Amino acid sequence: MPWHTHEVFNQVAQFSGYDLLATDPALTEALRRDGAEWAMPQLSGYAQLLGQADTYELAAMANRHTPELHAFDARGRRIDQVEFHPAWHQLMAMYRREGLISLTFKERRAGRWTAWAAGFYLHGQIEQGTLCPATMTQACIPLLKREDALWSELGGKLYSDAYDPRDLPVAQKESIWVGMGMTEKQGGSDVRANTTVATPVGAGGRAREYLLRGHKWFFSAPMCDAHLVVARVGEGGPFACFYVPRWRPDGSKNAVNIQRLKDKVGNRSNSSSEVEFNDAWGILMGEEGKGIRTIIEMATFTRLNCVVGSSAILRQALVQAIHYARERHAFGKALAEQPLMRAVLADLALESEAALVLLMRLARAYERDDTPAERAWKRMMTPAAKFWVCKRAVELTGETMEVLGGNGYILDGIVGRLFLEAPVNSIWEGSGNVMCLDVLRALAREPEAAQALLAELAPVARGEPRLKALLNSLTALTARPSEEMQALGRVLVQQLVLLAQGCLLRQHAPGAIADAFIATRLGEHALGGRVAGAVDLSGFDVGAILQRALPV
Repeated sequence: MPWHTHEVFNQVAQFSGYDLLATDPALTEALRRDGAEWAMPQLSGYAQLLGQADTYELAAMANRHTPELHAFDARGRRIDQVEFHPAWHQLMAMYRREGLISLTFKERRAGRWTAWAAGFYLHGQIEQGTLCPATMTQACIPLLKREDALWSELGGKLYSDAYDPRDLPVAQKESIWVGMGMTEKQGGSDVRANTTVATPVGAGGRAREYLLRGHKWFFSAPMCDAHLVVARVGEGGPFACFYVPRWRPDGSKNAVNIQRLKDKVGNRSNSSSEVEFNDAWGILMGEEGKGIRTIIEMATFTRLNCVVGSSAILRQALVQAIHYARERHAFGKALAEQPLMRAVLADLALESEAALVLLMRLARAYERDDTPAERAWKRMMTPAAKFWVCKRAVELTGETMEVLGGNGYILDGIVGRLFLEAPVNSIWEGSGNVMCLDVLRALAREPEAAQALLAELAPVARGEPRLKALLNSLTALTARPSEEMQALGRVLVQQLVLLAQGCLLRQHAPGAIADAFIATRLGEHALGGRVAGAVDLSGFDVGAILQRALPV
C-alpha cells in the first residue's frame, strides 16, 4: 500500500532466497579441482538452506539480541551462565549437523579440507559469530588426540554432529565445544608475558591435575564445555597448556569466574569474556615448557579459519553489492550499467576470487602437508594470507557500504554487519604486524621451505612478465639483512600474497579474471593506491567478470 505522501519505488530488498553454491562458479570449480565432488550434494543442500530469507533473519536476530551474562542465580550462588537468543542456538545446530566440526579429522577421503573450507565459507557469508566456537573446537582436536586419557573421554563428543546446548558436566553431554584462553591484560599477543600460575595437585606431570590462578583478558567463548589455557607452572616457571573444563569431574562448577562480557564492535552474536581463575581445576596437556608451542599449533588452524571467514565476508559483500547495483537505478539507468560503478564492482569481484583461490590452496596444504612446499604453504602462507585477506575485507566491506549508499550504513541489513564484523579476523589470533613477523620467522628458521614455495610458483610466474618481475623483487627482498626485512615486513608479505594469488588465478581462473587481476595489481594498469575501482579495465571483459561473480 502506498504512503499518503509518496510511493516507495527503486528500493532494493536485501538479496536472499538464492543458492550460495550454485551462484558461485569459482567455489564449485575449487571443489572439483581438489577431488571434493563427493561433498557437493551435502554442501548444495546447506547452501540452499543458508540462502533462505529465514536464515538471514536468524543471523540478524542473533546479532541484535546479544548474549547476556548471569553471574549469580536468584539466591546468590555463582553460576556464570551466558544466555543466548534462540536464533544463536538454531545457527549453531545447523553448522554442527553438517559435520563440519570433525570433517577434516574424521573423514579420510581426498578433498576433505576443501569440503570443510567450502562449508565454513558458505556459513560465514551469513553469520560469523557462531563460527568462533566452531573454529576453536575444530582446532583443538589434533591436540587432544595426543592425550590418550582425555581423548578416550572426549573424542566421541568432539566427533558428534549433534548439538547439545545443555550446561552440564562433559560426561553427561552428547557433544561438546572447546574454547581457548591465551590473552592476558599485560601481554596481548605476547603470550610470554602471561602470569597465570598452575600449581600441581600432587606430583604433577603430563595428564595430571593442576589448579590455575590468574586471569584471561579475552576468553572465548565462556559457555564452551572446556578451554585450552596457557599458564606458567609455578611462579615464573615454564609455560604449559591445560585442559580446563567448565565443570569439575565431581560435578561442581569449576572456578572459572566470568567478570564481564566484552562489548565488541562486531561479532556481536558471540560471547567473549574476561575471566578469573580462582584455583580452577585443569589437566596438563603435553609437557611443561611446551605450552606456547602447543597453543600456537592450535592457532595455526584458527588462523586458517580467519582467512576463510574474511573471504566469506568479501564474497557476501560482493554478492549484495552486485545485486543492489543491478536493481537500483540512478541517472536514467541501473547502477551496474554505469562505467564507474562497473569498475568498482569488477575490482571487488577480482579481490573476492583471488581470496577464494588462495584459501582453497591453503586448505589443500593442510590436508597433504607431506612435502616442503606443502609445509611452506601451511607454515608461511597461512599468516601471510591472514594478514592480507583479513585487511582487504576491512577495507572493501566499507566500499560495499558505499555501493548501497545510506542503505548500506544502517544495521537493518547484512552489509553493515559485515563491515563491523570484518576487523575481528584481522585482530584475533595475532594482528597484522604479528602475522608479518611470523612470516619472517618462518623465512629465517626454514629457508628451504621458502625456497620450495617460490620454486612451486616460479614456473607459472616466469610465463607472465609481471609475475616474473614480482618474483624477482620478492627473491631480492628475502636476501636483505634481518633488520631491514623487519621494517619491510608488510611489503614482503604483500608481495608474497599477490604473487601467490596471481599465479593461482593464472592456473585456475578464466583468463578474463587472471589477466585483469594481474594487470590491475601489478602491471601497466595498476594506478597506485588501493582504492576499490581506481583501476583501468579498458580492454578487459568487465561483463564476463561480473557475470562470473554472480550469474544472472
